[in-house]
Amino acid sequence: MATQAKRRRVSCGGRRRSTPLRRALPLPRPQRRPARGCAACRGSFAALHIPSPNPGPSSARAPPSSPPPASSSGRGKATPLRLLISGGRACGQRGPGPGGQLPELVPAGRTGAESKERGALQSQSGWVPLLLALLHELQAPASPWSPYFALWPELGRLEHPMFWPEEERRRLLQGTGVPEAVEKDLASIRSEYYSIVLPFMEAHPDLFSPTVRSLELYRQLVALVMAYSFQEPLEEEDDEKEPNSPLMVPAADVLNHLANHNANLEYSPNCLRMVATQPIPKGHEIFNTYGQMANWQLIHMYGFTEPYPDNTDDTADIQMVTVREAALQGTKVEAERLLLYERWDFLCKLEMVGEEGAFVIGREEVLTEEELAMTLKVLCMPAEEFREFKDQDGWGDDKREEDSLTITNIPKLKASWRQLLRDSVLLTLQTYATDLKTEQDLLSSKEVYATLSWREQQALQVRYGQKMILHQLLELTN
Repeated sequence: MATQAKRRRVSCGGRRRSTPLRRALPLPRPQRRPARGCAACRGSFAALHIPSPNPGPSSARAPPSSPPPASSSGRGKATPLRLLISGGRACGQRGPGPGGQLPELVPAGRTGAESKERGALQSQSGWVPLLLALLHELQAPASPWSPYFALWPELGRLEHPMFWPEEERRRLLQGTGVPEAVEKDLASIRSEYYSIVLPFMEAHPDLFSPTVRSLELYRQLVALVMAYSFQEPLEEEDDEKEPNSPLMVPAADVLNHLANHNANLEYSPNCLRMVATQPIPKGHEIFNTYGQMANWQLIHMYGFTEPYPDNTDDTADIQMVTVREAALQGTKVEAERLLLYERWDFLCKLEMVGEEGAFVIGREEVLTEEELAMTLKVLCMPAEEFREFKDQDGWGDDKREEDSLTITNIPKLKASWRQLLRDSVLLTLQTYATDLKTEQDLLSSKEVYATLSWREQQALQVRYGQKMILHQLLELTN
């Protein structure tokens, strides 16, 4: 059981992080601390939760230019409304939050009909109750949450890539993995809206006016919840439980993010505390941390990046199937190809690789060291040694220090390992539309960089950071 849990955690590209109350990450299940994600987990709207966004110049928080759509049917007096989520207040405590109570749209009754209706709101994302409550409050003419909504950026001007034209998104972010993540998000959002959200709103016309029955508005609220919501963490012993519902915590979400942050949010059963982690001079901005997040995660979920080299948590992915493709290039006859696929199937059995997984490489470490080391080992070992290793089901093999896949140890790896890793990096670099020199030329000229749009600048930072990590690997495997 413990071995399976470890493999499941690491294969998602993650190390556990230390942010007590955190925002959502694109991971298949929640973790006590934020973890870096990999391409296997990207686009999982079903599991997104995160800290407040660091708005860029075009996405700074400001009161909307026009108020949210109002409706006289906003809050039906005849409908019993109670607290929505077990965290209508920070820290999961029952009671009104800083911005007032969100209504519970389906009272926690005991009748079969009520239980059935409550069950109908269950979704893969777990966000439906919160999103429905926000839709209800947006249309309410005198909602106690109106001052909070006024602090949000204008919904029609969000800079998340999901709102970029598809052609622009693919052109600017090709090779980064973000377009694929966004496509998965959009498909999940659309499915959830039409299968769960819209039927519920149509069944309760007294709670939801036609003005809020909109897929586009729902998509915008998903982006806001993605960026502004918090999630009460699970305890270590509860790691196998379902995630807690997301929470909107006004005031706790006002701080921007930096990798080199000077404060973080601490959670306790009675309160939230923003605690300085270093001396902060008077007049300097206080920066929270949303977790150790790569630039692809920041742009995907917030619409901004940290300029190179500021984001020390940046990563680059090598798709697991790319390593398989690189290994296939070295086969010459059908028997060798069949043996390679047998090796790959064995790695799948060990839960070390997957068709949609990725090996995650940071600037100073390989975050998926166990998976990548095992993959290189199995794909490169002699045939007889593989047969024996497979018969033992991958056990009984002591890890040698020279096989350690730390960044500093990569030049000391076996030649076959380094060659396979190098070939995989070269294939990965081919997925980008431009080379590293093109990016360097854009960044080296302040005048040229200033002519780029906000989206072009942010996408450039994502591409450049990833390519710098990949080129470092090329040097280490040379």
